[in-house]
Amino acid sequence: MTALIEARSLAKHFPSRDGKAVVKAVSEVSLAVAEGETLGIVGESGCGKSTLARLLLRLIEPTSGDILFRGESLIDLDAAALRKRRRDIQIVFQDPYASLDPRMTIASIIAEPLDIHGIGSRAERRTKTLELLDLVGLDPAAAGRYPHEFSGGQRQRIGIARAIALEPRLVVLDEPVSALDVSIQSQILNLLADLKARLRLSYIFISHDLSVVEHVSDAVAVMYLGRIVEHGKTEDVLSNPLHPYTQALVSAVPEIDPAAKRQRIVLSGDPPNPEHIPPGCPFHPRCPQAFDTCRNLLPPLETVRGRQIACHLIHIGASALPRNP
Repeated sequence: MTALIEARSLAKHFPSRDGKAVVKAVSEVSLAVAEGETLGIVGESGCGKSTLARLLLRLIEPTSGDILFRGESLIDLDAAALRKRRRDIQIVFQDPYASLDPRMTIASIIAEPLDIHGIGSRAERRTKTLELLDLVGLDPAAAGRYPHEFSGGQRQRIGIARAIALEPRLVVLDEPVSALDVSIQSQILNLLADLKARLRLSYIFISHDLSVVEHVSDAVAVMYLGRIVEHGKTEDVLSNPLHPYTQALVSAVPEIDPAAKRQRIVLSGDPPNPEHIPPGCPFHPRCPQAFDTCRNLLPPLETVRGRQIACHLIHIGASALPRNP
């Protein structure tokens, strides 16, 4: 499949508050999303998921690396060209209230992207706005109301309507259901699935909830301290995780069947301070299978059993995993 968007060795470093250290929020991330695909990005809070999403949209500038959209480098675009390209890449934020201007009606909020890009007349934008409200399951008669008059799920529908107003090809969903009640989460996920099929969208779905990612994603990338440690088809990665960190995440997912038993892998300690990432594999201080090489040498992301994994265990003795030729 042709890549719709591709990151190549993407990195983002921030200075620490005291200016004496560097926080490596994203380090050497390479991945691609195909046309019509949903890529799930998972990991603990602070692993760099949201920073990566903002890099892909160039809402923040990368320290190094490149971003290609349909083969065109977004890094090389000037302000005017980037603004035009933004029509193809949109984002839905985590908090459906904080992302909406409380002083604007929802009609104005949804129509704002159309206004900015000069699409259609005022009457045409009004018609488009009402159509979008209906498309996301809201009553067009409510167009004159304000965000505080809606529930959290309804506000997220407004955010989704705004994101698809420009008919993008890719939508980045940054924890789009984590702030919602469980019953509402399923409604929003079903809406996103329906819109993907109807509008031929591609998604990057960011979440810390593996059960949600398993439900919506075709492929999944697991991040730890700014790096991808495992990346492959969702079914492969979540049914048979190879990296110890992925194994721990999967083991923490609750079982629906009370009779089913899953061995829980409890990681010791907390993730290291990103200002002082340990040498070698960043996961080795918490890894129950770490050995000397892990403490000294950073593992590269290698192809194993049709997926990518960054772990020295793939090279250990008889238990080494067979690599693709």
